[in-house]
Amino acid sequence: MKRTKPLILVSNDDGFRSDGIRALARALKRLGNVVVVAPDDEQSASSHSLTLHRPLRVMRQEEGVYSVNGTPTDCITLAVHSILKRKPDLIVSGINRGANVCDDVHYSGTVSAAVEGALMEIPSIAVSLVAFGETETHYGPAAAFATRLGRRVLREKLPAGFILNVNVPNLPESKLRGYEFTKLGKRDFGDVIVENVDPRGRKYFWIAGNDKRFKNIPGSDGNAVMKGKITITPVQVDLTHYRLLESLRTWKI
Repeated sequence: MKRTKPLILVSNDDGFRSDGIRALARALKRLGNVVVVAPDDEQSASSHSLTLHRPLRVMRQEEGVYSVNGTPTDCITLAVHSILKRKPDLIVSGINRGANVCDDVHYSGTVSAAVEGALMEIPSIAVSLVAFGETETHYGPAAAFATRLGRRVLREKLPAGFILNVNVPNLPESKLRGYEFTKLGKRDFGDVIVENVDPRGRKYFWIAGNDKRFKNIPGSDGNAVMKGKITITPVQVDLTHYRLLESLRTWKI
């Protein structure tokens, strides 16, 4: 009896044309059949947004590559319920150009694509390259590590309701200092809002901040990436704080 190859769904929030998603899809073909379903343009910081008030269109760009005029969450939803012939065995979202460490997980469209997969009980991984505006990007090591991790996840699976959030320093393979399983850290953005005036004299604001500043938290993803280590952080979908829930049940209101 012929064994069916694993079906791997790939998405991101940088768009289907991005170098990161192409490097990731090429590498993951060693593990199984890869289908890319990604936004038709950049959707960074779109978080877990779902499009409800306008129609979505899917365009077949080439064999196994589809674009969607929506968010990463839209892409996963359409892929699983409409585009693919069966439920994927694995979802890998990335490779995002820029870190998704610490508080970033709440804003990231790349992470949210993986979270959507977890909500559907599909083993899911988010992969990001810790690039801070450098012109040279090293997607190869990140794609290779994602493939190694993907192979292990296909074999071991993941508990329902969890994703693995991976961040790979933007370094050549020879300069990476291994990997570490970490907890989420905390960013220290400093001055987040930049205020200025446009040529017509009207005030405008730009949300900014220093990407490289992390609070010193031992065992955190922020600490590890600054040491040149790949980080793997398990993130749970269920946001309930169960200890506080038990305490709240004693309240009389």
